[in-house]
Amino acid sequence: MRVSARGDYAVRAALALAARYPATVSTQALADEQRLPRKFLEAVLADLRRADVVRAVRGCDGGYQLTREPRQVAVATILRAVDGPLAEVRGMRPEQVTYAGSAQHLSELWVAARSALRDVLDEVNLAQLATGRLPSRVRRLAATPDAWQPR
Repeated sequence: MRVSARGDYAVRAALALAARYPATVSTQALADEQRLPRKFLEAVLADLRRADVVRAVRGCDGGYQLTREPRQVAVATILRAVDGPLAEVRGMRPEQVTYAGSAQHLSELWVAARSALRDVLDEVNLAQLATGRLPSRVRRLAATPDAWQPR
């Protein structure tokens, strides 16, 4: 799995908003807390706003806030808002790709890989991630001996 800078920044900003929910947090405060470039963060927040994950609040106490409780926002929702589908093959969804000959079953593998990503990213919400109370299945995956080893 490859997480873009945009996806990483979006999840970090959403976590900062989740930690202060339902308060409004300024873009500068988010950028400072997470050490993110403000201009890039503004573009990420605009994507999250268009996806109805956050709302912008104007005024002297303005900034951003989550549109729903943190427990109702899956990490996958945030990633999709800024990067599109969780898995793509040559710019297409895995179920849209077809292969011939000896590669005819490859699309099944891509669909299975997407399903595995969904099983984690759609299951974990901002409240769980912000508090470190990840679902037991996700904790078990992260605790496997080779999970932290690069390959």
